[in-house]
Amino acid sequence: MIHKLSDVHPSARIGDQVKVGPFTSIAADVEIGEGTTIGPNVTIMDGARIGANCNIYPGAVISAVPQDLKFDGEHTTVEIGDRTTIRECVTINRGTKAYGKTTLGKDCLIMAYVHIAHDCIIGNKVILVNSVALAGHVEVGDWSIISGLSAVHQFVKIADHVMVGGGAMVRKDVPPFITAAGDPLTYAGVNSVGLRRREFNNEQIREIQDIYRIIYQSGKNISQAVETVKIQFKSSQLASEIIDFIQSSERGLIRK
Repeated sequence: MIHKLSDVHPSARIGDQVKVGPFTSIAADVEIGEGTTIGPNVTIMDGARIGANCNIYPGAVISAVPQDLKFDGEHTTVEIGDRTTIRECVTINRGTKAYGKTTLGKDCLIMAYVHIAHDCIIGNKVILVNSVALAGHVEVGDWSIISGLSAVHQFVKIADHVMVGGGAMVRKDVPPFITAAGDPLTYAGVNSVGLRRREFNNEQIREIQDIYRIIYQSGKNISQAVETVKIQFKSSQLASEIIDFIQSSERGLIRK
């Protein structure tokens, strides 16, 4: 299953039924789970930990050293979950001593020419569309989609179930369940289409809409809005998730 024109180091740990195309290079300190398919002209460098049944397309470079001048050769990794697809010419850098690793969850789709920098944390079922660029230490929550040609500033956090519009410059944190678009990037409503696809019911979606009306449309500042949400939705798990994200934000939220 390993093409004779590929270069696979004998110390690499390769699972059963792994396919490796021609002119692909796999370094010594690499682990690849069973059933994964790696196309031609892929470069997988030391520190890569790739799950089972992944698909990696031509030209991808996985676990290159960080583009960070503070990196001093420390041992770090890239960890990629099962069933994740990495399309053509994607670049994923391994971590630095700050976090020690760059992680991608399970069932992600990383489209062509995406760049994921050092120490990023990507959740499960995330879609990064063509030519998205994530700077270092970015976090993207489960089920979120970042549309094509978008760039995300270092240390930004994008929560679960978020839809970011195409060509976005994401400089601030994006709270859960919303759509964000425009320049500067702003709140553009609740991601109701995406939530319905993920089996949120109408009552849950209405509750999320009511919460964000307070946060973004009541005329209150963020602190005042959060206190109002705590009072009006004190037994709501959805409200707790939104409030926890807002209160943990270090870069501040996108605004309306």
